[in-house]
Amino acid sequence: QVQLVESGGGLVQAGGSLRLSCAASGNILSMNSMGWYRRAPGKERELVAVISVGGNTDYVDSVKGRFTISRDNARETVYLQMDTLKAEDTAVYYCNTAPRPTPYWGQGTQVTVSS
Repeated sequence: QVQLVESGGGLVQAGGSLRLSCAASGNILSMNSMGWYRRAPGKERELVAVISVGGNTDYVDSVKGRFTISRDNARETVYLQMDTLKAEDTAVYYCNTAPRPTPYWGQGTQVTVSS
């Protein structure tokens, strides 16, 4: 059974940093590319970072140079290091397989950036 549990969000001032974690169970991490998604108030869900099984990464333009996605297959965990945060990064962040997510979404973790 797939279960995704995100953590690490919080309230931070613009320019600050946060590190998100996603614990994945159900044996999906080792065989799938994983991604971090976000949903800002009033906006569609957006895929912001992807990491392949081999460790190749890709990012949406708005976070390139500021966010870093990584994975630890042995710990079944995916991370998102977020630096130089901006107010527009405020959203609920989720992890899932990428680019096609499974139907199993976690509760997400709220990131709020104050300007």
